[in-house]
Amino acid sequence: MNSGTLVILELLGGVALLLWGVRMVRTGVMRGWGDRLQRFVEERLSNRLTAFGGGVLATAVLGSATAMALIVAGLAGAGAISAQTGLAVLLGADIGSALVSGLFASGSSLAGVLAPLFLLTGYVAFSVSCEFRPRNAGRILMGLGLMLMALKVIVSATAPLREATLFHDVLQAVATEPVLGFLVGAMLAWLFHSTLAVILLVASLLMNGSLEVAGAVPLILGINFGGGLPAVSATLDQPPSARKLPIANLFCRGLLAVSLLPFVRQIVDIAGRLPTDPLHVAVGLHVAFNLVVAAVFLPLSSFVVSLVERLVPQAPIAADPLASPRYLDSMSLETPAIALSNATTETIRMSELLERMFRMALTSLQAGGLENLKELLPVDARLGNYMASVHAYLGQLTQDGLPAGETSRAHEIMLFASNLEHAGDVIKLSLADRIRAKIKQDIQFSASQRAAIEALSEVIVASLRLLPAALSSRDVAAASRLAAQRTVFANWKTKSSGGILVVSMWRRRPVRETMPSSSISYATSIGSIPISQPPAIRWCRRPAC
Repeated sequence: MNSGTLVILELLGGVALLLWGVRMVRTGVMRGWGDRLQRFVEERLSNRLTAFGGGVLATAVLGSATAMALIVAGLAGAGAISAQTGLAVLLGADIGSALVSGLFASGSSLAGVLAPLFLLTGYVAFSVSCEFRPRNAGRILMGLGLMLMALKVIVSATAPLREATLFHDVLQAVATEPVLGFLVGAMLAWLFHSTLAVILLVASLLMNGSLEVAGAVPLILGINFGGGLPAVSATLDQPPSARKLPIANLFCRGLLAVSLLPFVRQIVDIAGRLPTDPLHVAVGLHVAFNLVVAAVFLPLSSFVVSLVERLVPQAPIAADPLASPRYLDSMSLETPAIALSNATTETIRMSELLERMFRMALTSLQAGGLENLKELLPVDARLGNYMASVHAYLGQLTQDGLPAGETSRAHEIMLFASNLEHAGDVIKLSLADRIRAKIKQDIQFSASQRAAIEALSEVIVASLRLLPAALSSRDVAAASRLAAQRTVFANWKTKSSGGILVVSMWRRRPVRETMPSSSISYATSIGSIPISQPPAIRWCRRPAC
């Protein structure tokens, strides 16, 4: 293998090691403290200045402006944050990421000492501890060690390039053709999905003298533009309210970067007069660029958002067929049979809403996300509206007096509506709280526990889908099929020995699948629906469990 091929392999290996270290740091922070970072940002959304400061601090910890952009886009998509406030967070996130890049690049001279120290400390913390957050702290330290070691590898790999004529010709072309350097920097930032990694790569080239400030300036401008592309591409499948924030951030960064491109030589001349080395000049330029972006566009965030909203129009919202009761026609009250049929139809539609709520909760339980839990509140409010409307409608019907059979039918429908609404309250208040605690404490189910939850969920869904036939037809066979769900539930209860879904609320690992009868436990049921009682999901809160 010739020396040129070896240099390329060492350089690519160093870049891969750097990207993996960045990934380890980001995943360690998100797994261990992601929910706290999100709450930290959410608590500072009262105005643009506090949101800006929250973005700086949170991204300085997270180390990735792209990851912060995805978090903020998710909040915007859920309606939890305004576009102007979200843009302020992203502008602060860019500064936080630039500060982290500058810190790493400036401390690269200590990489030889810090890299093995971080790796050793991180490995010990990850291996010895059984707790979730200490293990992720070890992951973060190992990631930092890998990043510093990657800097050493890249610096040593690129050292021979100082004597390579072809390499200097390429760098000279970048210095003399700023547009070419701009495009190269933007492409690298987009491919790496990390401005931190690319800035550190440029810093390593500056350290060994392979790159001069004249060539680094257009690269840094391109990196700052390309750094906004990953968040834009990652949110293409999200609603417009989530997409417009990364686009607005890219617009701010791109407009300033393109505006400064014709003045690259003047910037190089100014940088050459500074009493510092090329490495700190380049790092300072990166930080200064993001400070200028924030200073210019933070006061203009409303204008930028309005401009982006024209480019990304709000998608038309499809009408929800279950938005409100549709068949409670007051004219039909003159014919009790038709009125009872209308009330039955709306009660069946309530079961569809209840199934929607249950599937939202299941999605959060399986995916480990809190977004769907926020959507339970409006759906539960809609269930309450349905129940109140059905009760009021049947109340008007029974005022004038009905035969005994029709009165009994009206009371039966009202009872069904009340039970369905109560089941929605149980999902919103009890089941959602358990799921929220599981996600925040990072409790993991075993494979058998996941299978049991899926099987019991199917029993519940099947019960909900049997309700319409049993309620509307009053057929004995349909009612028998619904009542048979009790037997299915009893079989699962016997199979699980009363505790297959027990997990520890104190430990971060699955626990045994049986539960002593003396354990302090509580159940979350889907509701006391008549004819068929749905199964319960149980957790144990006792530490010894």
